[in-house]
Amino acid sequence: MDVILLNEIRLPAHRPARDVLEGPRVRLEPVMRSRHLHDLFVTGHEGEAGKRVWDWLGYGPFVDEAAMGEWLDQCSTAADPLFFAIVDRSDNRAKGMCSFLRIAPEQGTIEIGHIWFSPGLQKTASATEGLFLLMDEAMSVLGYRRLEWKCNAENHASREAALRLGFTFEGIFRQHLVVKGRNRDTAWFSILDNEWPVRRKALLSWLAPENFDSDGRQKRSLERSQRSNA
Repeated sequence: MDVILLNEIRLPAHRPARDVLEGPRVRLEPVMRSRHLHDLFVTGHEGEAGKRVWDWLGYGPFVDEAAMGEWLDQCSTAADPLFFAIVDRSDNRAKGMCSFLRIAPEQGTIEIGHIWFSPGLQKTASATEGLFLLMDEAMSVLGYRRLEWKCNAENHASREAALRLGFTFEGIFRQHLVVKGRNRDTAWFSILDNEWPVRRKALLSWLAPENFDSDGRQKRSLERSQRSNA
């Protein structure tokens, strides 16, 4: 593979592999129907809170476990998006999904998306760690120069999450997509390679065990960590 240097930019970046990404709290496993289906179906369809995880996605909820299994079969063989199950290391159960997509090694750009967390995983350090594992793999290991995050412009929780993680808001693509029969304006966010070391330091500082008390409550917010490391 030829390496092209453009103004000291090293291209291409490396294409992500179907590797397990390990953290202290969670493990990202390439999604497999046989391994993850039951857990993902239960956590993604349990009560109204479970079904709401699909509100902003282009698929789901599923009519039954078999239907979700057919979808997971497609996910498990796709190279782009490259899907991962988020496995809670405390009980070894899959409690959400995320992916790399829009993978362009020749341009050094990559996106993280198709993110959904079970109600029990939402707003936890484990959820943040799962996204950090993807972000760090893309920027620190694979050598991408631009990491993207996109969401429905009306999905305020996703927009707030992007900013909390250190992404910069870039603007709105109006009527960008049609999702579940509705126009979708898309909000765009990014982190660049020269920004990543500071963002990484803030995330690692926030995720450190000493930042949480014995009940798992944070002592310092991630927003504060981002500001102190800016």
